[in-house]
Amino acid sequence: MEPYRVWLSEVMLQQTTVATVIPRFERFLARWPTIEALAAAPDEEVLSEWAGLGYYARARNLIACARTVAARGSFPRTARELRELPGLGAYTSAAVAAIAFGEHAAAVDTNVARVVARLHALRRPAPGAIDRLVFDMIPPGRAGDFTQAMMDLGATICRPRNPRCAACPLAPDCLAFASGEPAAYPEPKVRAVRPHRFGIAYWIEQCGSVWLVRRPPRGVFGGMAALPGPEWTEQAEASVNALGTVRHVFTHFSLDLAIVPRADPEGEGWWQPLDGLADAGLPTLYRRAADLALTARSAA
Repeated sequence: MEPYRVWLSEVMLQQTTVATVIPRFERFLARWPTIEALAAAPDEEVLSEWAGLGYYARARNLIACARTVAARGSFPRTARELRELPGLGAYTSAAVAAIAFGEHAAAVDTNVARVVARLHALRRPAPGAIDRLVFDMIPPGRAGDFTQAMMDLGATICRPRNPRCAACPLAPDCLAFASGEPAAYPEPKVRAVRPHRFGIAYWIEQCGSVWLVRRPPRGVFGGMAALPGPEWTEQAEASVNALGTVRHVFTHFSLDLAIVPRADPEGEGWWQPLDGLADAGLPTLYRRAADLALTARSAA
């Protein structure tokens, strides 16, 4: 398969469902059909197109990786070399190497790890154990087909809850299925308590436009369009005349963002016409905040 498409799809599918990714993947390819085209695109355009997919560090790494590959002339062909590219960890580099270049590489994501843990009835797999087992399972010369089949098996049949064992081709050899409690493997990880933060976003509207700013290049929503506001804190601040609050859950913390109207612009930014707000590339958090502000304005 064409490595650009494999790489782009794998990056998009990190922490994002297939149903969400498919239309966005097609839009990306229509707009930037080659990695050279993506590498030449302005950061703001790529970040705007990524809006709504979440985990925005992926978008920044996507830009950096595209430019690195375009500069060298092609993708590396091995998992070891691919892992040196921005944003490619052990799984993504192995997946691209296996699917695009046929390398005998073990691509182990959460779904694949669950399939193999159940196949061998491993409640708490030792570090590296799953990778070794997957590597030994790969049929010679069929690394790409095997990798995609295992991904699909874990996503659609060997599900975390209510696995569809009757439809699983591995059921006759699956020790977890033989135990009668396949969903008990592997044991779920204990989740740490997610901290909570508080923030304020200013709604500054004049003459049919709203004032937007660009987030700092590093950190949450790095480089993305946003409503202006101070840094988020661990203590709630009094929000006078707040239009409402949006709650958003990130990977490592949750946030209550109060939407507060102001009269004058805050920070360096631009006036975005309200009838073109959908084209601003706002992340989901700020898109919901804008929707709240517009609803509150209509109800006033």
